[in-house]
Amino acid sequence: MRSLLCAAGAAGILWSAAVVPAAADEPDGFTISDPRITESSGLTASRTHPGIYWTHNDSDDGPYLYAVDGKSGRTVARITLRGVGAPRDVEAISAGPDGDLYVGDIGDNLGGSWNHLWIYRFPEPKRLRDTTVTATQFVVKYADGPRDAEAMMVHPKTGRVYLASKKQGGGGALYEGPRQLTASGTNTFRKVAPVDLWVTDGAFSPDGTRLVLRSYFGSRIYRWQDGRPKDLGSVGVPVQQQGESVTFTADGRTLMYGSEGGDSAVEPVGLSDEQLPDAAKDDPANGDGANGQGGKGSSGTDLDPGFIKGAMVLALATGLVVVLRRLVRRR
Repeated sequence: MRSLLCAAGAAGILWSAAVVPAAADEPDGFTISDPRITESSGLTASRTHPGIYWTHNDSDDGPYLYAVDGKSGRTVARITLRGVGAPRDVEAISAGPDGDLYVGDIGDNLGGSWNHLWIYRFPEPKRLRDTTVTATQFVVKYADGPRDAEAMMVHPKTGRVYLASKKQGGGGALYEGPRQLTASGTNTFRKVAPVDLWVTDGAFSPDGTRLVLRSYFGSRIYRWQDGRPKDLGSVGVPVQQQGESVTFTADGRTLMYGSEGGDSAVEPVGLSDEQLPDAAKDDPANGDGANGQGGKGSSGTDLDPGFIKGAMVLALATGLVVVLRRLVRRR
């Protein structure tokens, strides 16, 4: 019986390897090792420095942002913002099309009782080193009253800012800011679409054709068309201590999911088919063709090597199962 169980276990491992092959071009995850980052709440891929991710702590840690290397997980720069008030509940960060980073001081742990929020904007530094930068502060409010929110997304083409309120069961929504934010008055955000998700973060793809919104345990992706989201369904989310953040990689082909806590992991989930941004699907260098799928499938002969390897392993696992059945019958 022991040999039978061992063989069955081996077959199970082979089965897993066959049906869940790792994508060859999917980036590795990393662990944020900086002991100062204990509540990583927002995440965005740098537009200036390839392989760098910007993050920050939740709540009132201070006006600090951290540039983290996506290979080592090491902090390579800490930015201090000046020209802003004392942050109350910083929840999100996003990169704009103008070379600026946007920081959302948009959380409201009091259940949506603050009559205004803040967004901070500053140029992404050209050099990665500890420094202090001057930021512009924008006052924000909702047209339909205070809301608690943790997701702020800046569209990479239009520069328009969007917020997603954190409420499930019919009360959550996506809000659109004015075409351009003003520092001389209040910026009013208006509801443009309902969102039935306990949203903890969100991001636009680099080409602006996809929007992802995540919750603690789930995620949905949308096609962005004429300034509105069209639901394309759910996306896989890794099991994390407290799922808080999400961003697209620079090529738009992978989502990077972050979590709160010390030594928190940032984990990749690859996209495929209609989930892929249009630019990623249409890029011949990616080998996906117009339909976003690897290889030629049943209509051609150039099958993906990973698929062939998986099929061979699956065949071996099936053979082991057949042998096991015969051994059982003989006994």
